[in-house]
Amino acid sequence: MIFGLFRKNPLEDQIASLHRAVVAQSRLPAFFLPPYGVPDTFEGRFEILTLNAGLVLRRLSLLPEPGPGLAQSLSNAIFSGFDDALREVGISDVGVAKKMKKLARAFMGRGAAYWDAHAEGEAALAAALARNVLGGRGDGSPLAAYFLRVRALFDETPLDIFLRGEAPFPAP
Repeated sequence: MIFGLFRKNPLEDQIASLHRAVVAQSRLPAFFLPPYGVPDTFEGRFEILTLNAGLVLRRLSLLPEPGPGLAQSLSNAIFSGFDDALREVGISDVGVAKKMKKLARAFMGRGAAYWDAHAEGEAALAAALARNVLGGRGDGSPLAAYFLRVRALFDETPLDIFLRGEAPFPAP
């Protein structure tokens, strides 16, 4: 029925909490200082948010239902946040649409690149992170070690933690 279109997502509060957790983790000053050295720019902030969001989304997508649905809803919330950020910096409606396409390609491409590199080993992961997050300037090894710590922690995190709206990131 048409009224189903207006129903509130029963996990809306948890999705909002997960989104806040990913953003809060990505804004930690430690990422923008040594040893990580992520540039404190729009691009650098996008890259670290993409890294952290990708780790949460990957874990959710591998869990039983409603994990994959939660991952999709969290992804929607993240892209809504990107849209809001672009509008806040004054990009027009037409410009936002173009930028969102670029951001979506970059977001998806980074996720695939990191997991492919992860499968090849820590050195390949460090190289991919250095190339993307650090713009080819710097050592991606600290970011790779962080990625592996988060992945290991999330691998042990049950669905009910995420369903409470929590993403138990370790300190960077």
